[in-house]
Amino acid sequence: MKFRNRMLLCFTSLFTPLLLATNLFAQSRQVFADPLNARASSRISMSISDRADHILPGNRHPFARREFEAGAVSSTAQMQRMVLVLKSSAAQEIALDALLDAQRNPTSAYFHQWLSPEQFAEHFGASVEDVQRITNWLQSHGMQIDEVASSRRSITFSGSASQVEHAFATAIRRYKVNGAVHVANATDPRIPSALAPVVAGVLSLHDFPLKRMHSSIHSPVAQITYGTSHYVTPADLATIYNVNPLFTQGIDGSGQSVAVVGRSNINLSDVRAFRSKFSLPANDPQVIVNGSDPGTANFTELVEATLDVEYAGALARQSTVKLVASASTTASDGVFLAAQYAVNQNLAPIITMSYSECEAQLGSAGSAFINGLWKQAAAQGITVLVASGDSGAAGCDSTSSSVATHGLGVNGLCSTPYNLCVGGTQFNDTANPSQYWSSTNSSATSASALSYIPEVAWNETAYGLYAGGGGRSTTYSKPSWQSGPGVPADGKRDVPDISLASAGHDGYIILVGGQQYSVAGTSAASPTLAGLLALVVQSTGAWQGVAAPTLYSLASKQSSSGSGVFHDVISGNNSVPGVAGFSAGAGFDLATGLGSVDANALVTHWRDGQTSTVQPSLTVSASATSITMLPGSSQGISISTVGNSALNSAVVLNVSGLPAGMSATFTPSTIAAPGSGTTTLSLQASSTVQTGSYLVTITAAAGSLTKNVQFTLNVPSLTASASTTSLSLMRDASSSVMLTTDTSGGFNAAVTISVSGVPLGVTASTASVPSPGAGAVSITFTATSEATIGPATVTITASGGGLAATVPVTLAILTPRAQAAQPIGGSAPMYVNVGGN
Repeated sequence: MKFRNRMLLCFTSLFTPLLLATNLFAQSRQVFADPLNARASSRISMSISDRADHILPGNRHPFARREFEAGAVSSTAQMQRMVLVLKSSAAQEIALDALLDAQRNPTSAYFHQWLSPEQFAEHFGASVEDVQRITNWLQSHGMQIDEVASSRRSITFSGSASQVEHAFATAIRRYKVNGAVHVANATDPRIPSALAPVVAGVLSLHDFPLKRMHSSIHSPVAQITYGTSHYVTPADLATIYNVNPLFTQGIDGSGQSVAVVGRSNINLSDVRAFRSKFSLPANDPQVIVNGSDPGTANFTELVEATLDVEYAGALARQSTVKLVASASTTASDGVFLAAQYAVNQNLAPIITMSYSECEAQLGSAGSAFINGLWKQAAAQGITVLVASGDSGAAGCDSTSSSVATHGLGVNGLCSTPYNLCVGGTQFNDTANPSQYWSSTNSSATSASALSYIPEVAWNETAYGLYAGGGGRSTTYSKPSWQSGPGVPADGKRDVPDISLASAGHDGYIILVGGQQYSVAGTSAASPTLAGLLALVVQSTGAWQGVAAPTLYSLASKQSSSGSGVFHDVISGNNSVPGVAGFSAGAGFDLATGLGSVDANALVTHWRDGQTSTVQPSLTVSASATSITMLPGSSQGISISTVGNSALNSAVVLNVSGLPAGMSATFTPSTIAAPGSGTTTLSLQASSTVQTGSYLVTITAAAGSLTKNVQFTLNVPSLTASASTTSLSLMRDASSSVMLTTDTSGGFNAAVTISVSGVPLGVTASTASVPSPGAGAVSITFTATSEATIGPATVTITASGGGLAATVPVTLAILTPRAQAAQPIGGSAPMYVNVGGN
């Protein structure tokens, strides 16, 4: 009977991942039939212990390094409005992908059937029960719950630094980088493993800010035209991008709204003065302060918010611009908090964001948060626009640097498949400016542009790393809709999608504090294009969701003698000193995307880009989000793929991110056409495998589609060291050695300390180090009067979690030193040997 039980246990352990994957596969097929069959169900199945044994990799800012450390943070320091990012189940994600496909398919019953945030929560959020369990856990550590998002995909909470350190098993430290002191977590945070199926990470535990995307401010500007510079006004943009025919049809943004997300308030008087000066109708923006009022004291932040608000309403001049202003905290950037508010309040059909953080610095939790938020926005019908960045192809470098040092990189806030990434161009007008600009400015609008002006890729690196952001994502695979002339067959999400003027040569005029300034950067292009898309929403009478598929469809039609919606930009590049970027060329390119737009053609022909063709789609999922393997062990994880009805390709699988000494095989190595099925990834760790925590990526490729799924692989290690390797011990005395244990790779267990090889007449104390296993303990050796004299090698062993580490210590047993006694009747001492020969 015992033998049969053991066999059953072995069978169950071996096939549980396969059974889970089979169940997921069945659910996936069901939700493809009707994506709204997906429901939020509880996934926290274990009791939540106080042991933080699950690492959240990629949740530490790259500048939180030892060389930048500047001391500890006060234990009572407050960390406000942290965001715990929640994730959907694999089946929910598959259903959500199917819904997004259906929402943009005119033949589907779900075409443009957008969800409310509450409906999104019902189908794709965490369950009410799981959210309650997580909030209870946070409160058990003293945290205050500020908000549970209406989508149930995030929880905002606050607490002290010591409470955060205890809850997430990390240290909160100060770091001095480029002269500024910041607060950040020193290591990746940890959570109880019971929460791992639902918690994706902590958005941030630091105050390193996102980058603003206005690259330069020229102040004050007394003249609209100065030398060879022709600063741009709203009426200039209406002429250059052919908006005026729409105005004559009454398409001016009436009844529409555009949400601007930022971390500064504005002065309403500036917007009123701007609109009055340039003959725009009086139309005050709405300012929504989310949390504490950030105020207007920070001038550069004030400029960013003012620029975005003034130009979001410059072309959609009758639309309502809604600024969401959220103050940044020690733990969260106000831009993220504002974006979260705008989406969860379903605030407007258009959202524009003019901030950047490259993918490498955004981290896993940041990427999960922004990707999930924009995906939610898409399901709700919101079109999200994000500036591509102002440091060219070197997205991780600051525009103020003279040479880029971080290599190629793109803005991780705009590289998701669920937003429109807006790049930069510059007017090619210097050879014959009178051809494009009047010698005088309009007395009513200050405009001087005569017509469309040819454009090149924005690049003004003579003044810094000033160029339009663009390149290949290292986080996202190429979405099915990103195809057409010029689109690289690289399997990667390529950005930008589209561009507008961004150069300082012909900068945008804004009014701030009663002064007139010229501002450049893709942060001007994004809100301007947001205004143009508000005209699309007015013209069609419907929210549009993800706009990029329609734009790429229109570009493909244009290449086949379709309507001329785009101005193809074929000259220039976004290279910067230190990084070779990408050149503009015919069709799509990584410097300017599809080019700029003719607004009248865009609005008039918008529906031409919404075809009924169902694009192939593929989803890949794993049966576990985290596994732990000891050196010399093996383990399997099931991988499932699901394709929609348009996919009919075999799926080839690959794995990357494994440590040295770890081998992997897929069985079967491919999933046969039409592309839905399961395979087992078998991992084998050698005895010398490199320890640590690794983010492993599974890539599934079917035809031109590639999709990724990631899981954390922990290879734990345990080491021990002694304060001395040689210890002298007298008879009838005690002496101690300090033993320090160190762990890595997700090790999380109590460590037992034992001593072997102790000579006769000597005893050694035992000790233990509580979970997670790193610490220091004292081992005391005590010798009796009969202890064997001489050296002996003892072995101190630290063991736990299936691992052991040993430290040899030489123990020298000595007799006590000779004791001096005064002889009777004399002054010379006599020596008496005590306790030995």
